[in-house]
Amino acid sequence: MSGQVLVTGASGKTGKSLVGLLKDRGVPCRAATRGGEPAFDWTAPETWAAALEDVASVYLVAPPTVDDPYSKMIEFLKVATREGSRRFVFLGMASLPAGGPAHGQVHQWLKDNSDDWAVLAPSAFMQNFAEGSHLATIRDEDRFYSNTGDGRVPFISADDIARAAFALLTGRATGEFVITGGEAISYDQVAERIREACGRAISHARISTEELVARFLKRGLPELTARFLAAGYETIAAGAHAQTTDVYSVLTGARPTTFEAFAEANAQVWRRAG
Repeated sequence: MSGQVLVTGASGKTGKSLVGLLKDRGVPCRAATRGGEPAFDWTAPETWAAALEDVASVYLVAPPTVDDPYSKMIEFLKVATREGSRRFVFLGMASLPAGGPAHGQVHQWLKDNSDDWAVLAPSAFMQNFAEGSHLATIRDEDRFYSNTGDGRVPFISADDIARAAFALLTGRATGEFVITGGEAISYDQVAERIREACGRAISHARISTEELVARFLKRGLPELTARFLAAGYETIAAGAHAQTTDVYSVLTGARPTTFEAFAEANAQVWRRAG
């Protein structure tokens, strides 16, 4: 592959892992960050062209704290195409097909305007429990909160998503790839597996969608983003995401990380200081 890979979301769950993989495998890459050289900022279009210099492929992650990120991503894609980037791998969502809201807008633009694209559409991330708000409440309150009820999800590791993204960025496969872990489990079962790994009682607190929105707003997310995310979790309760796929194995030749292995590897982060 000639030219660099530009990794947006390079400080996020999948981006950090992907940058490491690209560097380890000797693939030229550039992390697109505000503090990078050159700097990249989704809210400052004047930074885009410099970040795209000599870039052949782009890994696209929607910025969670930016208002109306999807229209900004489409404008960025227009600039990227004009600057000579050709291959695009977009981190979508399994519940949002092309033409749908949010991520579906970017997916549709790629279908309509590029002949060298792939959408990697994962189920929920395992890392959601080892980072951010879930980490804080598991460590400090022995619980985490959701509106998912008895809904089940085939959680997948962000590191596995990065490995699949690497395969797509350095390969030629195109289209949509719904990527999941190997087993669909409920949030109550997640609590059980974290308890087994860290050795103390952990529970899943079932809350309403409005209560979840309020928690997202308290974290500083824009209201539209908070409501969109909470509505997405609501679809888990409805049973929309219990199916598994073999996409990860097809793309990488390996088996996806199990939640038990993830919990064992992260047991230390859930232990309280002192």
